[in-house]
Amino acid sequence: MAIVFTYGSLMCADIMAAITGVDLHSDVVVISNFARYALRGQTFPAMVAEESARVEGRLYYDVDESALARLDVFEGDCYRRCTVSVKTSNGTDLRAQAYVLRDFYRSLLADWDWDFDHFLAHGKKDFTNRYLS
Repeated sequence: MAIVFTYGSLMCADIMAAITGVDLHSDVVVISNFARYALRGQTFPAMVAEESARVEGRLYYDVDESALARLDVFEGDCYRRCTVSVKTSNGTDLRAQAYVLRDFYRSLLADWDWDFDHFLAHGKKDFTNRYLS
């Protein structure tokens, strides 16, 4: 079983369940030395290594191999799955899997942070129609 850190559309439990096929227990967490940016022309973000930056996201526990394989397909070639360190809300340090933008695609990054609240208000419906229908 894996622990998966999410920082964009997959922070929505309903979207995560639609992709993985299971409802997963989750927690709000923070990751250090990474930054989240909007992607030009997309409703979802990308995360890249960046010293002294922090990203708040959601950690999903007990992700089985089948669900992880579905996430790999969903995330596609632009992202690579790697192991990262996260800090839980109670201060515990854990290792988790996260999808980080491949260096080849860095030119797609916008120069502003992606905003989860804006996604919920303005992008989630379009995202679900486009990627989950």
